[in-house]
Amino acid sequence: MTLLDHLLVAPVVVPAATAPAAMLAARRRPLAGPYLSLGGCIVGLVAAVLLFGRVQDDAIRAYAVGGWPAPFGIVLVLDRLAAAMLLLSAVLATMVLVHALVTGADRRGWHFHPLFHFQLMGLNGAFLTGDLFNLFVFFEVLLIASYGLMLHGQGALRLKAGVAYVVVNIVGSALFLVAMGLLYGLTATLNMADLARRVAALGSADQGLLRVAALLLMTVFALKAAVVPLHLWLPRTYAAAMPLVAALFAIMTKVGVYAMIRVVPLILGERAGAAAWVPAPYLLPAAILGAVVGFVGVLVARGLREQAAFALIASTGTLLMAVARWSEATLAAGIYYMVQATLAGAALFLVADVTLRRRGSYGDALASSPRFAGQDAAALLYLTAAIACVGLPPLAGFVGKLLILESSFMLPGWQAIWATILATTLLGVVGFARAGSTLFWKAAPEGTSPISGPPRARREFAAPVVLLVLLAAMSVGAGWVTTQTRGAARQLMAPERYVAAVLGAPAR
Repeated sequence: MTLLDHLLVAPVVVPAATAPAAMLAARRRPLAGPYLSLGGCIVGLVAAVLLFGRVQDDAIRAYAVGGWPAPFGIVLVLDRLAAAMLLLSAVLATMVLVHALVTGADRRGWHFHPLFHFQLMGLNGAFLTGDLFNLFVFFEVLLIASYGLMLHGQGALRLKAGVAYVVVNIVGSALFLVAMGLLYGLTATLNMADLARRVAALGSADQGLLRVAALLLMTVFALKAAVVPLHLWLPRTYAAAMPLVAALFAIMTKVGVYAMIRVVPLILGERAGAAAWVPAPYLLPAAILGAVVGFVGVLVARGLREQAAFALIASTGTLLMAVARWSEATLAAGIYYMVQATLAGAALFLVADVTLRRRGSYGDALASSPRFAGQDAAALLYLTAAIACVGLPPLAGFVGKLLILESSFMLPGWQAIWATILATTLLGVVGFARAGSTLFWKAAPEGTSPISGPPRARREFAAPVVLLVLLAAMSVGAGWVTTQTRGAARQLMAPERYVAAVLGAPAR
C-alpha cells in the first residue's frame, strides 16, 4: 500500500488531530493555536486537492480502517462526489478561518478553533463514510461542534436560538436511530453497499416495514437539509449566529442533501421493492415550496443575516428540484448547483459580516444609514453575491439554474420546475435589489455625519472576494466543471460499481 492509499483518511484524521493540538497550544502561547489551526486547514486543503486528483481515473476506492473488511469493519469510500464535497468543504473552511483570523472573531471565545476542526471532521467523515451508523456518528460530531460554534460570541438571542437548534437536532437524531434500528432488524447490516444487496433481496412480508424505515430516514435527511416544512429552525439559528459561523454552516444543509443523493440511488433505487425511490412523490412539492418560501423570505427579510439564511433555504429548494427527478442529467445539474450555492451563501454571510462591522450600531438592519468606511467595496461585493444567489449571469448560479432547466425539460413535472425557477428568480432580484438600494445607495438624512469607528483593514474583504472569484471561475470553466459533475452522477446511478468496490475490496 502506498502513502497515497492512506491519504484517504487524512480529511478525518487531520482535523481530529488539529482540534486538541490547537486547544493545548493556545493555553501556552495564545498566538500558536490560531496558526496551528490555519496550518491544519491548509494541510486538509492539500489532501482534498490530491484526493480530487485521484478520482479522475473514475475509480471508486474503499479503505477498510483497521484492516477489517466490509461489511464487518469501518469503511471509508472515495468516489467523484465524495472527493468534490471534500474539496468544497476544505475550500470553505479555509476561507472562513482566514476571515475569522483577519477580523479577530475567533478571539471572542476560548474554544473556537477546536470546535471548528471537530465540525470539519464531522463534515468530512459524513462525505466519506460507507455505512449508515458512522454517518450517524459523524452527523453527531458535526452537530455537537455546531452547538458550541452557534453560541460563539455569546448573547441572549444566540442562546435562545441555540436551545431551539439543539432540540430540533435531538429529535432528528432520535428518528435516525429508529430508522437504523428498523433497517438493521430487517437486514442485519448497516454497511451501505451490503444494505443495497440485502434490501433488494427482502421478501414481500418485510416491504411495509422497509418503507417505514426509508421514510423515516428521508425525513431525517430533510430535517438536516432544512427542507420546507422542516425548515423553521434555520432562519432564527443562522440569523442569530455570528455571520462567519453561519458561513461555515452554509454547507451543513447540503450535507442532508448529500445524504439523500448517496443513499437513495444506492439503497432505495429501483431494486428496493416498496421503498424504491421512496422520496420521489414528496420531494418535488417540498422543493418547489422551499424555493418559494426562501425567496419570499429574501424579499421580506429585515436584516442581512436573515436574508442570507432565507437565501440558503431557497437554494436548497432549487437544488432539490433537480434531485427529485432522480436521473443522471438532473443529478449532475444538482451537484453543480449545490457547489455554487454553498459558495454563494457563504460569501453572502461574509459580506454581511463585513458590512455589520462597519455600520456599528446600525448593524445588519435593512435600513438606510450614514456612509461608512468601505461602503462602496461592500456594496460591490453584496451586488456580486446577490447575483450569484439569485442565479443571474455571468456567475455560476446562472449556469446552475440553466443546467437544471435543461436537464428537467420534458421530465414529469417539468412545467412546475420551470415556472418556479423563473418566478423565484424574479422574486430574488426584487428582494436583493430592495435591500441593496436601501443599505448602500439610499441617501442618509441631511446633516448626518458618517459612521465613525475603529479602523478596519481592507484584508477583511479578502475571504468573500476569493469565494466570489471561485464562482466566476466556475462559470468560466463550466465545461470542465460539468464534466466532473456528470462523472459523479454517472457513478451514483451505477450502484453496482459502488457495491463491487466496497464488498470486493481486499482487507487493509
